[in-house]
Amino acid sequence: MTDAYRPAELPEKIQHYIDGEFVDSLDGDTFEVLNPVTNETYVHAAAGKKADVERAVAAAKRAFQEGPWPRMLPRERSRVLHKIADLVESRDARLAELESFDSGLPITQALGQARRAAENFRFFADLIVAQADDAFKVPGRQMNYVNRKPIGVAGLITPWNTPFMLESWKLGPALATGNTVVLKPAEFTPLSASLWAGIFEEAGLPKGVFNLVNGLGEDAGDALVKHPDVPLISFTGESSTGQLIFGNAAPYLKGLSMELGGKSPAVVFADADLDVAIDACIFGVFSLNGERCTAGSRILVQRDVYDEFVERYAAQAKRVKVGHPHDPATEVGALVHPEHYEKVMSYVELGKREGRLVAGGGRPEGFPEGNYVAPTVFADVSPDARIFQEEIFGPVVAITPFDTEEEALALANNTKYGLAAYIWTNDLKRAHNFAQSVEAGMVWLNSNNVRDLRTPFGGVKASGLGHEGGYRSIDFYTDQQSVHITLGAPHNPTFGKQEVHEASELDDPDPR
Repeated sequence: MTDAYRPAELPEKIQHYIDGEFVDSLDGDTFEVLNPVTNETYVHAAAGKKADVERAVAAAKRAFQEGPWPRMLPRERSRVLHKIADLVESRDARLAELESFDSGLPITQALGQARRAAENFRFFADLIVAQADDAFKVPGRQMNYVNRKPIGVAGLITPWNTPFMLESWKLGPALATGNTVVLKPAEFTPLSASLWAGIFEEAGLPKGVFNLVNGLGEDAGDALVKHPDVPLISFTGESSTGQLIFGNAAPYLKGLSMELGGKSPAVVFADADLDVAIDACIFGVFSLNGERCTAGSRILVQRDVYDEFVERYAAQAKRVKVGHPHDPATEVGALVHPEHYEKVMSYVELGKREGRLVAGGGRPEGFPEGNYVAPTVFADVSPDARIFQEEIFGPVVAITPFDTEEEALALANNTKYGLAAYIWTNDLKRAHNFAQSVEAGMVWLNSNNVRDLRTPFGGVKASGLGHEGGYRSIDFYTDQQSVHITLGAPHNPTFGKQEVHEASELDDPDPR
């Protein structure tokens, strides 16, 4: 079955955007971009290399050193960011249409991500005006205050899952704080990123403040990480790539913020509301096609309710609607790329040996082409199984039983990752104690993944380095300069002071 759907007015080619102009790669090289429903090439994108990144960084550096953006008042920058948010919001249907087509994300979920992108800009537009920095006073003697300054050119490297929203997550605070940027979007999904240039121009962002270089990670991404004039790198992606970036950035002592992989546990105790927990655990791993870093892809269930949970969960997973991404009824669409599809399917086959298959396990019926995977559920999965330990990043979940709270905690912490955790229990004391003991950067108690944009976002262990979100983003994208003012007598110990002798009678001249 071939999906003939194609959005109107697709670009003939995707170019870089450097210093206010759309340009091809200096060497003319391109790469293919595939439709995930058919795996056919639908457009070619400029393939950036070191020379293209150098050109973009030079433009961004010039805009930072000579342009008005870093020197504008926060309120002036805020007005531009609010205009960006308005434009994104007004174009949400078009953005969602292109995002869905390019990534395979269901259209209704893509629409939600487009609206969230607008909210990210609006949030930081407000935050930068409300920003208050510390002052430390010793009355009558001294005062110290903190002066925040933009750092320079921020290198932003973004992933292919919900790309437009995740780009906004970095662009919003980087621009709000007065930096200039070079964005390197994921090569699988460059389509929606190409819309930022027109939005920024219309909103009044000065030329050179935003630059975009498409290309492969090992070419464009690597050149951006290693560029000496890029003091900041914010990266979202898999942990192995994060390790490479960490090593490559080390000689330059760059500021790094990296949100990496996850294998997050959802822990369901026997006293939980099973109806709500099952709904949340279905959504938590099958929304966004399972291609989400915070997916609750390991479900740990107390043995008292384990059989009931597995039976009901599997039955509901079988009812999740797989369909074409542009269909509003679709709940799981096509995975982003054939390479990723093959990776996920290899884990599905592995899971058939490592667990008990209770739902899915292959292609959904009626979809012989494209990157479709039926929502797949494995039960009775051992903690040493690869499908328990490794990030699959698709609509595949492992369910494992536990008996005691201590066992649940040991299982929850038994991976190299530590991004998120979800805990389902009506015991208030247990909920808080468990949350504080689980090795995760973020914990949701009796809740699905609901974000408050003021809170820090990030993980521990192999799931990340540093945090963004709210004031943590402001911290990352600014230098904090301490300024000291002496209000009283200076406290200056004197070295090398000249000796002063008291006069004696022998020193006085004869008065006679």
